Amino acid sequence: MDITRVGFGAWAIGGADWANGWGAQDDEESVRAIRYAVEAGVNWIDTAGVYGLGHSEEVVARALRDFAGADRPYVFTKGGLVWDESDRQRQSDRIGAPASIRRDVESSLRRLEVERIDLFQMHWPAEDGTPVEEYWQTFRDLVDEGKLRAAGLSNHDVKQLEAAEAVGHVDSLQPPFSLIRRDAAADVIPWSAEHVTGVIVYSPMASGLLTGSFTAERAHALGDDDWRSRSPQFTGDGLRRNLALVEDLRPIAERKGVTVAALAVAWTLTFPGVTAAIVGARRPSQIDGWLPAAGLRLDDADLDDIAAAVTAHGAGTGPLRP
Repeated sequence: MDITRVGFGAWAIGGADWANGWGAQDDEESVRAIRYAVEAGVNWIDTAGVYGLGHSEEVVARALRDFAGADRPYVFTKGGLVWDESDRQRQSDRIGAPASIRRDVESSLRRLEVERIDLFQMHWPAEDGTPVEEYWQTFRDLVDEGKLRAAGLSNHDVKQLEAAEAVGHVDSLQPPFSLIRRDAAADVIPWSAEHVTGVIVYSPMASGLLTGSFTAERAHALGDDDWRSRSPQFTGDGLRRNLALVEDLRPIAERKGVTVAALAVAWTLTFPGVTAAIVGARRPSQIDGWLPAAGLRLDDADLDDIAAAVTAHGAGTGPLRP
């Protein structure tokens, strides 16, 4: 698949009323945002079965009903998380049993209204005792059966990637990666480059912190139904450090003629091995802020200045630049 350098992330459009929700979200606004991104040239969408406990996939399907042929974007989703409908605030179980994975795929096919999923990923390593080798064999079997076009892993480490690769090729990896969370650049991203595994990084704007529009007031106003209200990156010293970093990034973004959001996303794309970045949006206007990242080129001076800003505020861990 030939994918654009940025893709639409559909985590936040899952809405509220589940353990890792982003608060209330208007479905009509979500549909408009997805369509706006696709019409602007973004050719893939990343979602997951667990986002909104199935709701995000249903919204994605609704948004794409009128797109066909070459106009229809690729749709990537994830499985391996099993939830309890009777207790929607309970964290999902990480299940790798082959029968469970197959149920996840069938459920996603139904919700997405497709006959084949372009990319299906194991959301997290299993915690039910199923070895990586066993659930990865199921993924490869599903590709052979035509249910999946490609298969990938999300949030897996190098040891787990090696175990999976011994069974069958890992088509893609989805790790967290941003200026605030840089560790993937030291291990799984180089591993992927060496093994010709595509990398689509998630949360390159650190779940909103690096957009340039997030404030302490907004952080304090986050409701209990927004997972960020419980994150150390959005409270106390973590929040102050991250917002200070954004202020130092602002003049760099201004001289490049882009938003802080576009700068932050573009930084992730400078690393060898990174194929593309998943960037979320809850309304069309947010997309204009990060879309230029796809074509933004950062030179050595830019990267040095960004590294100096990160160092000055002690934000995150991991390599400071490619």
